Amino acid sequence: MGSYLALTQADRSQMLAALGISDVEELFRVIPEEVKIKDLKIPSGLSEMEVMRKFSSLASENKVFPHVFRGAGAYKHYIPAAVKRITSNETFITAYTPYQAEISQGILQSIFEYQSMICELTGMDVSNASVYDGASAAAEAVNMCRERNREEVFVSSCAHPHVIQTISTYCMGYGIPVKIIPKGEDGRTDMGALKGLLSSSGGNAAAVYIQNPNFFGLIEDVPSIAEITHNAGSFLVTGVNPISLGILESPGREGADVAVGEGQPLGMPLAFGGPYLGFMACKTQLMRKLPGRIVGETTDSRGERAFVLTLQAREQHIRREKASSNICTNEAHCALTAAVYLAVMGEEGFVEASRQCHAKAVYAAKEISLIPGYSLVYSGDFFHEFVTHCPDSTKTLELLQRHDILGGYPLSKNEILWCVTEANTKEEIDNLSAILREGK
Repeated sequence: MGSYLALTQADRSQMLAALGISDVEELFRVIPEEVKIKDLKIPSGLSEMEVMRKFSSLASENKVFPHVFRGAGAYKHYIPAAVKRITSNETFITAYTPYQAEISQGILQSIFEYQSMICELTGMDVSNASVYDGASAAAEAVNMCRERNREEVFVSSCAHPHVIQTISTYCMGYGIPVKIIPKGEDGRTDMGALKGLLSSSGGNAAAVYIQNPNFFGLIEDVPSIAEITHNAGSFLVTGVNPISLGILESPGREGADVAVGEGQPLGMPLAFGGPYLGFMACKTQLMRKLPGRIVGETTDSRGERAFVLTLQAREQHIRREKASSNICTNEAHCALTAAVYLAVMGEEGFVEASRQCHAKAVYAAKEISLIPGYSLVYSGDFFHEFVTHCPDSTKTLELLQRHDILGGYPLSKNEILWCVTEANTKEEIDNLSAILREGK
């Protein structure tokens, strides 16, 4: 970084003199010589123009498909230009969650508005100021459901594999038992197996995690799962795709106690995997167990509207060894992006995007299923993802790539998980079907 700091050699010499040393190497004299790396083999520096040329060359190796029919947790949606324009304002870009929070009323208000929108979407009472991503949100959620005499966590095998892995990793660190609920023949969570697992837990069940729509795109029977879960004295955590809530019932109304999910569909591009946004919301009963921070609304000494950090991350302050969460910051700019996206879309625009996702996916599923060798694996209702049989998933996807199409996600040699959003056109779907039918 020395080349980018406005320090002259005289400045460096003055600082070294103040420290009572004559050379920078003296700062590291306590490190044994045998562990030092003598030659780092760092290449010589480049000019700004050379750096730009280098990175442009590296970026050209990325393949950006103009036509995308893959989801599996990250989705290509239309993002109104106003979203990028507003969130690119330097006031927002340079902002970090302040430690003297009440001084930064603008940042607190943006977080408050985000929380309010998430509560409205999920049908919950309170939302935190976001976490890292959807998977960590799910893991934090099952952890916050633990009680002194209830430890076991039950996770549907129909959830996203990465979410299952993340929950398992978090729980391993806490010593929490995790049991997997098997998938039924219909591609949804096996409720009979869930009843049996909860019954055999001996009253030790803390949380049940399901995803709706699930990893295979299917709509789960959340009210029935909520009833089974609550009868066992456990909390229900539901992972949701936020765009689906434009036409599906909210998890809060269906009986869930906690709603979590990946906020990337709310105005964030695919961006080769991040940064993304984990949203969390819950009923009042669990409010004080939410990780991270919660911004609240109040009035100041003059009676004017003001915002405060109502709850802050306990793990950032004293008694860290007693912290129940692993969240030490938030995704404030991503949360702002989600709030701006929802505001720009409005209720009608958001519902329309959700409706188009579903309608176009139904059309695509019908067209693909008419092709010899292709058929739907599951017959249940789905949102905008569905699984089909195929002759050979590798050959199918290679065929589509030759036509600049990123096909679905391969689940096995003969199964593909397809995704269609409002960004896909009827012409794209028809072209996809024609290519698969011709097979060349």
